Amino acid sequence: MSILGGHLLGLEYLSPGQIANLLDLAEQAASGGLPTDALRGRVVANVFYEPSTRTRTSFELAARRLGAEVVNFDPERSSVQKGESLVDTALTLEAMGVDAVVLRHPSSGAPHLVSRHVRCRVVNAGDGMHEHPTQGLVDLLTVRRAFGRVAGLRVAVVGDMLHSRVARSAAWGFSKLGAQVVLCGPPTLVPRELEALPVAVTHRLEEALEGADVVMALRMQTERQLGGFVPSLGEYHRLYGLTPDRLRLARPGALVMHPGPMNLGVEVTPEVAYAERSLVLQQVACGVAVRMAVLYDLLASPEPTPVELRPVSRFELALSGSGRV
Repeated sequence: MSILGGHLLGLEYLSPGQIANLLDLAEQAASGGLPTDALRGRVVANVFYEPSTRTRTSFELAARRLGAEVVNFDPERSSVQKGESLVDTALTLEAMGVDAVVLRHPSSGAPHLVSRHVRCRVVNAGDGMHEHPTQGLVDLLTVRRAFGRVAGLRVAVVGDMLHSRVARSAAWGFSKLGAQVVLCGPPTLVPRELEALPVAVTHRLEEALEGADVVMALRMQTERQLGGFVPSLGEYHRLYGLTPDRLRLARPGALVMHPGPMNLGVEVTPEVAYAERSLVLQQVACGVAVRMAVLYDLLASPEPTPVELRPVSRFELALSGSGRV
């Protein structure tokens, strides 16, 4: 029986039990316990409207290792350039026999919109400034492997919270499994809305690092910094960059994470990024196993659970035809 049931849109919508079961399934995938022909005959479409190395490649490897066919859809060389909407693109792929759409999109909520129009599975691979659920699962699996648990740990997330979908998935995932999560960044990059999440919020790096078992640095998204949220990247590093000296404020043996790609000398120094305490490459390694688990759960059943389509509002119809989503 499927853990997810229909789609994977965000960790906010999953129970602690669902998250834990997905992590157990990912461990099974990592140890070679999933059949290599489990998804034979299935077709997975990677639909990425934003650049990606880790997520897109790991989804492709995950699908192929389970025996699925993979279509890498390129919006830059498609009818999107002629005005085709996201919903029409998804419906077209479904009509061609695609079983799952793995979607990354700059608009928050885009995977949710698609899921209301199609019966194939939809996996959120990062939507705007909302969530990145499979990255959240990757981070949870990495920490669980390193510590043997998640509950009771203190996890400090440092950086650009305003634009970070990784931070939101981390907040939901770690808190649901019993960790204490503290978000830290400049006031201009930590929106007040985050205070509604099950986390603590601070603008003082020293406070965030105190007693932390895990410190996760977030990429400063220079492509989204046109609003002048910080005076300069150098100033950001001076106040929030992770250095060996600053890590001494954390718990002895605290481990460092980063979802990548890293801006060395901005979020982290090379000494931190490549030190023995860094889990950055372990995060990458866990990515394939987690995405295998998600695809297996959604598609391996001979007759996947039917997805019920709900009526679409006039607003959503207008949105789907806007050319943006």
